[in-house]
Amino acid sequence: MARFAGRVATGLREVSHDPAVLEGSGFWAVVADFEGGITCARFADVRAEESFPRADPAGWLGPERAAWHSSLDRDAYVYGVRSIREYIAAGEVYQANLCRILSAPLPDPARADVDALTTRLAHGNPAPYAGTVRLPDHGVEVATASPELFLRRTGAVVLSGPIKGTGRTEADLLEKDFAENVMIVDLVRNDVSRVCATGTVTVPDLCAVEKHPGLVHLVSTVQGELRPDAGWPELFDAAFPPGSVTGAPKSSALRIIEELETAPRGPYCGAVGWVDADRGVGELAVGIRTFWVERGPVGEATVRFGTGAGITWGSDPDREWDETELKASRLLAVASGESTAPRS
Repeated sequence: MARFAGRVATGLREVSHDPAVLEGSGFWAVVADFEGGITCARFADVRAEESFPRADPAGWLGPERAAWHSSLDRDAYVYGVRSIREYIAAGEVYQANLCRILSAPLPDPARADVDALTTRLAHGNPAPYAGTVRLPDHGVEVATASPELFLRRTGAVVLSGPIKGTGRTEADLLEKDFAENVMIVDLVRNDVSRVCATGTVTVPDLCAVEKHPGLVHLVSTVQGELRPDAGWPELFDAAFPPGSVTGAPKSSALRIIEELETAPRGPYCGAVGWVDADRGVGELAVGIRTFWVERGPVGEATVRFGTGAGITWGSDPDREWDETELKASRLLAVASGESTAPRS
């Protein structure tokens, strides 16, 4: 099943790993891994469900908060930030996103329903692109509370909403945050320009402040009009992985990410969302604030979650570590059962 944007999809008909199917017909749920793998699932039945149901404690039993393990500890992360600053000084990159993956064994795999987790997140950490894709037979079990739009398509019109710059309050945002946002906007503009008609790519909003539970973000909007020969496959080729979670130039940032990070990102920093091919519309979020479940062969299950920060020359290593902690703390509390009530 899948749950997105007031829709619940059931009755799995088809699973494909080719984004060309999104140009066909039907309602599709989409999960794309940061490393490039994509799963598209077509469903027979889609019903409207405007609000998330009441959280069912029987559906999700999360790990104890102390059970979470990070792929990079504080020392390793600070080392990574310093390394990226050295690459910037050498002129190899302007900005790179450094991430770490948190994981924990689930105490009861029978109570590891990612849709129940999505419901908990929706009540404890509301997000504009909250959703579920649950395909256990295909190794995809994802719950997202993403605040960031990767791609929204309405006919030929495409929007992207890159986020760069995070603070507890607006007063915490630094000059570095605004500069970082502008750099990524330029990258996203270049990405979508590869598949959009000449002269149609614009930036309707630049560095707008958005409030989310427990923090604020700087968000910009990039818009363009697809060329007649371009569709979802071409969009993925041009824009994936999302620029806000890679860096600029993207090719250099990806090389540095591979060098410094010790765990695959999976759905984290990929894309999660839906496409209604019959109507020619779709909405894919960047896979941040996202949990996924991996099941072992003997009834074991592990839940994973990613957190990271964009590193520039102006980055302070300790502050960047603190930003990853800020982004993770509220959601880990919800997933571990410590908090379910929304907070302003």
